[in-house]
Amino acid sequence: MYKNIILPASLLAGTIIGAGVFALPFVFEKAGIVTSLFYLGLFSACFVFIHLMYADLILKTEGGRNFHRFPGYAKIYLGNWGFWTSILMTIVGMLFVLTVYLILSISFVNLIKPIGLDISDASKLLIFWLFGSAAIFLGIRRIVLSEFLITGGIIVIILIIFGYGLNHFGKIISLPAFNLQNIFLPYGAVLFALAGRVAIPAVVSYFQKIRRPLAEIKKPIILGTLLPALVYLLFVFGIWGLSEVVSEDAISGLVGQIPKEILALIGVFGLISLWSSYIVIGLDIKNALKFDLKFPKILAGLAVVVLPPLIYFWGFQSFLTLVSLIGGIFIALEGIFIVLMWLRARKMKSEEVIFKKLNPLIIYALIMIFIGGILYEIIH
Repeated sequence: MYKNIILPASLLAGTIIGAGVFALPFVFEKAGIVTSLFYLGLFSACFVFIHLMYADLILKTEGGRNFHRFPGYAKIYLGNWGFWTSILMTIVGMLFVLTVYLILSISFVNLIKPIGLDISDASKLLIFWLFGSAAIFLGIRRIVLSEFLITGGIIVIILIIFGYGLNHFGKIISLPAFNLQNIFLPYGAVLFALAGRVAIPAVVSYFQKIRRPLAEIKKPIILGTLLPALVYLLFVFGIWGLSEVVSEDAISGLVGQIPKEILALIGVFGLISLWSSYIVIGLDIKNALKFDLKFPKILAGLAVVVLPPLIYFWGFQSFLTLVSLIGGIFIALEGIFIVLMWLRARKMKSEEVIFKKLNPLIIYALIMIFIGGILYEIIH
């Protein structure tokens, strides 16, 4: 059970659990408890199907896990327009994600005293950017960092906050159930927080290496997609219990609510996790520019280093706005692409690997949910 379910499920869950969690307490409080639980449940179910579809797509494509990335599948099943759209969508989306990490770095530095009091927010951001960019430009992929370090740091933060927040459970249950004025507010944030498509090739590869029947991959994908939702609830309840006023990034509102030593520990864990993720995503963008768009190596590195702070200083300085934009547009587009590619793959390949049968209503519902998110974010 450990090798067949727990280990691959942890790989997927560890990839999903990330910066998106910090947007949830604010948007959930504004939307209401019942509304938020509805979004979390609905989108968790959506991503179960999306992740299973993507795994099915990889397994149905000859040489899928060895020779293709997301744009490669788009080219095979959707043609050149799908390839170029997915390239631009992926690169631009990931650049915005790096900008999100820059914004969060300010909040985590502020938890570490006395550093947080001595320098401006722009200086904190630039220091974090400098260390992350140096690793990206030099091509240092992990140093002594690992997925365990990234995920472990965030989980430690979540457990600490939940433990302190339990002392204020009465405040949590007093929050409103609904707020129709903000009923669509969690849309992009929840999509951003639950997306884990990038980990599916690794899960498929793992099952092929241990030579298990590929049909068994369904259980760890389902578990690995649903587990982060439960972890997110712990974090949300902890923040609600602790914060007098819930901040957009969840972290800023903790100052004064937790002992300084614990705040400093959260700040250190948060910065290490952000830094490691920043390097990994930055190198992925660099490789996409180099191999897919044929950028010279130096130019690809410079683009990844320079563009995130430019995006920030250009005016994209709201954590919640960026998270909603990424989730509501880029993640939603990615979901639509996966559904369309899976439909084409099903027509071209007769063998059934994961799905024996899928109700057409589920397919239409997935597309409409993602289209709805895109339209809301654009109009909003």
